[in-house]
Amino acid sequence: MITARDDRRRTFETVPAGAEAASWWGRAWVSALEEVSRDPARLARGRAYATEGHVDAVTVTPGRIVAYVRGSRARPYRTELALSPFPDAEWSELLEAVAAAPTALASLLEREVPQSLAGAVLPGAGELVPRCSCPDTARPPCKHAAALCYRAARLLDEDPFVLLLLRGRGERELLDELTRRNAAHAAREQPDAAPDFPGVPARTALGRTGLPPLPAPLPAPAAVGLPPAYPADPAAPDPLALDQLATDAAARALALLTTAEDPIAGLTLWQDAVRLASAHHTAGLTGAARTLYRDLARATGRTTTDLARAGAAWRQGGLPALAALEEPWDPPAGPFDRARPALLAASRGAFRPDRNRLTALTRQLRLGRDGLWYAYESRPGTEDWWPTGTPSPDPLTALRH
Repeated sequence: MITARDDRRRTFETVPAGAEAASWWGRAWVSALEEVSRDPARLARGRAYATEGHVDAVTVTPGRIVAYVRGSRARPYRTELALSPFPDAEWSELLEAVAAAPTALASLLEREVPQSLAGAVLPGAGELVPRCSCPDTARPPCKHAAALCYRAARLLDEDPFVLLLLRGRGERELLDELTRRNAAHAAREQPDAAPDFPGVPARTALGRTGLPPLPAPLPAPAAVGLPPAYPADPAAPDPLALDQLATDAAARALALLTTAEDPIAGLTLWQDAVRLASAHHTAGLTGAARTLYRDLARATGRTTTDLARAGAAWRQGGLPALAALEEPWDPPAGPFDRARPALLAASRGAFRPDRNRLTALTRQLRLGRDGLWYAYESRPGTEDWWPTGTPSPDPLTALRH
């Protein structure tokens, strides 16, 4: 529990950066000291001290702000700013005025000085009295007191309750007193007789009630619809790209609706680009598909030919077919070893084995990790292999297309 005595002493080990006050009440605080100074050079030096961090921890109690300020000597100077606290009678008037004005109370809760209290709580010219242990005996404030004034202004920016503590009351006791007074004002403003509204027992109002069952969900559509037509505006994105994205989003939404699974979850950037490209047969990368393939290839750091070949594999069998295209591997003995004699017996030729691949002239079979055979073709005398046909667990069936 915080007592009134505890609430009336605050020490700030760190102070917000900067020497210039940001709030209007912080600037008014600085003006109270600057208006009595006859030496602008001292104020400038004090501002520099504040900015350079010469002011150590700041302690605030009713009537004074105290800190040690480091100057040119090794030992810092004890510096304080004194401000007369309010007597209890004046505090009672101030608190009554705040409690009676909702806007003033709201400002305090928002950590702002209410305009209605500014004239009373802010120090006037000459009311802020500086004291310092430095040997500068000329007309105050000295540069150390000025530095403390600028740093205190930054504290007031952040928390105007510091100013009210200087005037004699801590934050906790102020808020408790304002709460009591505000409640008293609210009670006095209540009408003599409350209207006769029928009451509802709390148990009834808060009791759990049964909710009607949700309606049955609408049936999922059989297929996605066509996307809207996009105008060929030079300033707009590519119409084919927009069409592709809209169609793809609709297909994913339908899959999520019917299976509760995202069909592209876990795909890499390259795999997703291949999936998007596979929806458009390239026809030699001519026509509208050229722009899509160019953009996808650039985004993935691959060539359009790589993308076209991978798209053909995706159309052949999805992600497992793409893996068969791009990932050679060493299959176990069994189906792979039985495939060559079966192909030879069916007069398909002598297929040369290489890891998971069987090759004979312009025909090739690749065994995928899913146990399916994927057929490939190449032009004579080249190694430009392209997927063809439909995958099958039987190598002979995979070659038929």
